[in-house]
Amino acid sequence: MNEEKGILLSTNLNAPEAIPYFLWDEPMTTAEFRHRLNSGSEAERTRLLAKLLREARDTDVWQFITPAEIRDRWSAMASQLGRRRPFWEFLLDYWSKEGLLSE
Repeated sequence: MNEEKGILLSTNLNAPEAIPYFLWDEPMTTAEFRHRLNSGSEAERTRLLAKLLREARDTDVWQFITPAEIRDRWSAMASQLGRRRPFWEFLLDYWSKEGLLSE
C-alpha cells in the first residue's frame, strides 16, 4: 500500500533542515528560506518577508528580519499582509514615536 506522507512542520527555527510552521503552504527548510531571503530577487524577498509577517508569530519574526528592515521595506510589503497589516502598522508607529527606529 502506497501511503502519502505529510510534511512535518517545526517551531525550531534554529534547525537548518526543519520546515518552519509558517511555511505550511510552501514547504522549504529554514536554511532554504534564509538563503532565499538573502539572495532571491527583490520580488521574491518581498513576498517571503510578507509571508513571514503574515504567518509567523511576531516573536519569531525577529530571527529573520529587524524592525528597521520592516520599516525600510514597508511600502513593498504592506499590501501583502492581509489581516496582520494593522498589527504591524501599530508596532511601526509605536516604535517610531518612541524613537526606537533610527532614521
